[in-house]
Amino acid sequence: MKKTLLLIASLLVLLGHQNAVFAQDQARKTYAYFSLEPDIVTNFLNGGSGSRKLGYIRVSIELMLNDPEYLEATEHHSPLLKAAIIDIFGRQHEEKVKSLTGREDIRRTCLEKLKELMLKETGTEMIKDVIFTKYIYHQG
Repeated sequence: MKKTLLLIASLLVLLGHQNAVFAQDQARKTYAYFSLEPDIVTNFLNGGSGSRKLGYIRVSIELMLNDPEYLEATEHHSPLLKAAIIDIFGRQHEEKVKSLTGREDIRRTCLEKLKELMLKETGTEMIKDVIFTKYIYHQG
């Protein structure tokens, strides 16, 4: 009898733990991804100060959104988002575009700017992350 009660109590504890894990999985957010199409191709400053040469960069960008319901609003505002990214890349110097740490700085700058724009336009930041899926540059 004691073994049966102990077994039943153990099963109840195990089931309670499984239900808690399931509830945590259900509480996790569902993210969505939005591709800024077509790829962004723009110029950046090439060479030292005083140099008038330009390089160009081609970037494919995926936006990670906090919720799939933000897809429509993101598509609606995509021209504004692209223009902001083009502006950010256009102000970069060759050294920053070429280096891995510079690329990460640019990505973070894009993320903060896009969050700021979406907050201003929609009342919520919407964007969780910015992902560069293609990053090709050429020095002119």
